[in-house]
Amino acid sequence: MSAPTQSPETRTSSVGQNAPRPAGNASAAAALEVRGLTVHYGHIEAVRGIDLTLEPGGITALVGANGAGKSTTLLALSGLLPKLAGSVVFNGEDITRLAPHQIVARGIVQVPEGRAILTTMTVRENLELGAYRLGGNAAAKDFDYVFALFPRLKERLDGVAGNLSGGEQQMLAIARALMAKPRLLLLDEPSMGLAPIVVQEIFRALRSINADGLTLFLVEQNVRQALKIAQRGYVLENGSLALSGSGKELLNHPRVLQAYLGV
Repeated sequence: MSAPTQSPETRTSSVGQNAPRPAGNASAAAALEVRGLTVHYGHIEAVRGIDLTLEPGGITALVGANGAGKSTTLLALSGLLPKLAGSVVFNGEDITRLAPHQIVARGIVQVPEGRAILTTMTVRENLELGAYRLGGNAAAKDFDYVFALFPRLKERLDGVAGNLSGGEQQMLAIARALMAKPRLLLLDEPSMGLAPIVVQEIFRALRSINADGLTLFLVEQNVRQALKIAQRGYVLENGSLALSGSGKELLNHPRVLQAYLGV
């Protein structure tokens, strides 16, 4: 693979600014700075010294083929995988060595690949568990916020989550994360396995969430959809960054067009 190509834009660090936050509360928007992140699976170097900057209040996409290291990157940022090297700074605080529960307490919440909802519990119970870090106190306005995004969840509120369709389960996974009132939302393959019409609905909701001031970090194999909504994007190949730039720039980059969009 060729050496990483730098973005034509100047990469700068950022500090959070005041912005409205989902579920009806105001909070400082988040900014994340990742430098030299390296992650191993045993003797395999899955992520190799990558640098990422998430601007406050923006959508940043990390795209690439299956096995490129995208999910590994998210798991490391969440503290669920150990970091061999590098640093992670969130809103000016070094969180590199924090445990997963401490990272969540800072306001970084992940929507995992495969949804990971609790299928034997009701939709309501799944949402209430999302508010666990806040003492389990889910306010009516928090429910109202996620129901405005995903009306179908309100219709199925007292039904068992395992009876939801795949698209509805993805909506529930996102809504559950929002109940924690995150400052930074990490999303791992939210379009995976969904029908195109449901994918469009999910991405409309992500735009709306971001418009309310929440910083999003989106990992996706659906390169076109991810880069269409992202202000900034990164292309990960074999654990290393290959390209970075604005979403529009990457959508029109010859390498992306050929490798990921079939043009």
